[in-house]
Amino acid sequence: MNASPVVINDTTLRDGEQAAGVAFRTSEKLQIARALDAAGVPEMEVGIPAMGAGEEDDIRAVVALGLKARLITWCRMREDDLEAAERCGVTMVNMSMPVSDQQLERKLGRNREWALGEIDRLVRRACARGLDVSMGGEDSSRADLDFVITAAKTAEAAGARRFRFADTLGILDPFATHAIFTRLRAELSCELEIHAHDDLGLATANSLAAVLGGATHVNTTVNGLGERAGNAPLEEVVMALHHLYHRDTHVTPRRLPEISHLVAEVSGRPVSAGKSIVGEEVFSHESGIHVHGLLRDRRNYQSLDPGELGRSHRLVLGKHSGIAAVRHAYAELGLDLSEHAAQNILSRVRAYASDAKHAPSEGDLIRFYGEVVP
Repeated sequence: MNASPVVINDTTLRDGEQAAGVAFRTSEKLQIARALDAAGVPEMEVGIPAMGAGEEDDIRAVVALGLKARLITWCRMREDDLEAAERCGVTMVNMSMPVSDQQLERKLGRNREWALGEIDRLVRRACARGLDVSMGGEDSSRADLDFVITAAKTAEAAGARRFRFADTLGILDPFATHAIFTRLRAELSCELEIHAHDDLGLATANSLAAVLGGATHVNTTVNGLGERAGNAPLEEVVMALHHLYHRDTHVTPRRLPEISHLVAEVSGRPVSAGKSIVGEEVFSHESGIHVHGLLRDRRNYQSLDPGELGRSHRLVLGKHSGIAAVRHAYAELGLDLSEHAAQNILSRVRAYASDAKHAPSEGDLIRFYGEVVP
């Protein structure tokens, strides 16, 4: 790894739980928090105190775990939200303020001047209370960039250590994101965080582009869980940063599959078999050309070593298999096949897979062998 580490600020317990129909029990939140901490995730956004007493209790329960990770709560730029966060015992808050004219005018009925005044007043108030502050620019990607920078500078001057640029509606592309963060980095000395949504399937790409442009922190959620199409997936951002840019995150890849499984289970949101990094079938191979190449040298068709994630390649027999895969499968069963027998069994395998819509079992393979070999 080279260059400075990228800090992952995982928001599964906040934005992840905002996915429609998702609600974590207290015990489940504690499981997720422990799992993320054990994986080395350095920061977690753990809830919204303003939701009420039950949410405050849950946040305090996470705080009481004594985790290594920095715990952060999400607040509106309001005094009562700040007081609620203080009651929870966290040391850092993300204080969110809309920065687009659309949301300032049509959601809050306010203007830019009012927003700047509130940012200055409330960030100073939070810092005076001994809290670290990240100022979250809600709807930054639809806002005038000059005003976004003015808002961020106002927060920075008031004592904020970080500015979060939120692509709230997931409308950015990587090229625009890189240009924006290059300018933010040139104008600001504080930490910079990207909060990307996946409405166009670009959350991971936008997060990487932000890092290349100067972002120091990246918001993620496990499995990309979150509002609408979700957020940048933890597992994708971590592995892409490690492999493409050799940037450390202090997150242990071998922990990612178990965290993915846990969040999928407690959220009721199954992970697609083909989901990158953590999907059940992403290291499975059926195509005859690919299997033949893998058997000769894994580097022929391996860009990511599954061993990094505690996983391994799996060769599956099916419609697209070839002779090499059939012989390998039977060798694993301790059976040696002639070319003629392998060809006959391959015909049975392909017919079976087309009809059954799944790979033949070990019992099926033994049966095929008995039908072909006298």
